Amino acid sequence: MTLIPSQRERRQSKRPRALLIAESCNPDGASVPLEGWSHANALRELADAHLITHPRNRDAIVARGLVEGRDFTLVDNEHVARPLHRLASLLRGGAGKGWTTVMAFQWPAYWEFERLVWKQFGAAIEEGSYDVVHRITPLSPTIPSRLATRCKKVGVPFVLGPLNGGVPWPRGYGDRRRAEREWLSYVRGAYRLLPGYRSTCRDAAAFVIGSEDTLRLTDARCRDRCVYIPENGIEPARFEKRRARRAARPLRCVFLGRLVPYKGADLLLEACAEFLQRGELELRIVGDGPQRVELEAMIRERGLEDRVDLVGWVAHEQVQDVLVDSDFLALPSIREFGGGVVLEAMALGLPAVVVGYGGPGELVTDATGLRIPIGRPAELVAGFRDAIAGLLRDPARIDRLGEAAAQRVQAHFTWSAKARQTLEVYRWVMGQRDKPDFGMPLADPVAVEPTRVLPAMPPRASGAPAESPAKRS
Repeated sequence: MTLIPSQRERRQSKRPRALLIAESCNPDGASVPLEGWSHANALRELADAHLITHPRNRDAIVARGLVEGRDFTLVDNEHVARPLHRLASLLRGGAGKGWTTVMAFQWPAYWEFERLVWKQFGAAIEEGSYDVVHRITPLSPTIPSRLATRCKKVGVPFVLGPLNGGVPWPRGYGDRRRAEREWLSYVRGAYRLLPGYRSTCRDAAAFVIGSEDTLRLTDARCRDRCVYIPENGIEPARFEKRRARRAARPLRCVFLGRLVPYKGADLLLEACAEFLQRGELELRIVGDGPQRVELEAMIRERGLEDRVDLVGWVAHEQVQDVLVDSDFLALPSIREFGGGVVLEAMALGLPAVVVGYGGPGELVTDATGLRIPIGRPAELVAGFRDAIAGLLRDPARIDRLGEAAAQRVQAHFTWSAKARQTLEVYRWVMGQRDKPDFGMPLADPVAVEPTRVLPAMPPRASGAPAESPAKRS
């Protein structure tokens, strides 16, 4: 006997029709633009999706095979965005600084972007051409959306996220906060007074929250509509290699990130100095920025010119080649929202030593890396020093942690895995299932012996020479 599916079953089985809004969305970019593209592109595999983005992204998207008009539409708000960007650039005091200022000036530009989105797509939304409208970028929870209310009025669920940010500056780092020109961070909470903030909290159907810190700052009125899905992900095709070497002294430590005060490359160099001088460790610092001059001076003062490799900037497509030749990643960033580089290292089989604060502290577990408690600078340096000393005592632990780290990323942090999680959010707001709960933080897929920080190594016995590390390009 043939069973005829019910209307509800037919509705549940079809692919949702999703309008994806990602103003920052570029497969050739990094950080937020790359995240916007990766998330939207993965969702296209599971939903009948149409993408709305900015003209600056057109060429890169077309190069990936998408057709303008059929697959994506461009919305141009440059008449507002360009002058605001110039003003923000003047006030921030240099590239890579004053990100709170940048976000503050992005709000009116994005407000105009959404006005134009509704002008072009409002009629289609009202007619029921889409089952869900999803704003992927901007990622900041400080930028409200006028579309939340408009979509609710016509009965179309509106989803925001992943939203991430708001990690408070820890105590003891006021000098770094000032060096980053984060003046507006002292009054960051004023975004709750922006037009549209209250209505966004009231009318959005779901908020995809990218970190525990962001969840804690989320308005209590919308907590019941929040679903935790970490912000970052990786594309396996970009990180298909795996670390093949077995850990042995001298261990190879890598730092990858912008050379700016809050990333803490100088703290890592200080923590590693004694191991570098004894020839037990090699350090590769990958990235560029205003702190490079300071790092060069530290290296000269400690006589580490042959022990530390300041690689400079590396294109994103070459990152895996740099990482896969190392033993572990160390990132003493004191205020990291996402921590995409941590996932990239883990995907390649490298454990990460990170600060247990902000995004990296949620990506790394005790079974896949080491998390150093946040503290004042001297405490953080000591914590990293002890953690690295423990790895020097037991190099094989790096191999075990790295294998577990790769399994964790494959289970939870590929973009296809994140798209499947997001699809469950769609099904929820469309009334097809109960609210999803993926755990917070996401659980490891396999049970692995938890990591513990071993005591510092005793001094090398007299007469036992250290192997001299060769400087690598």
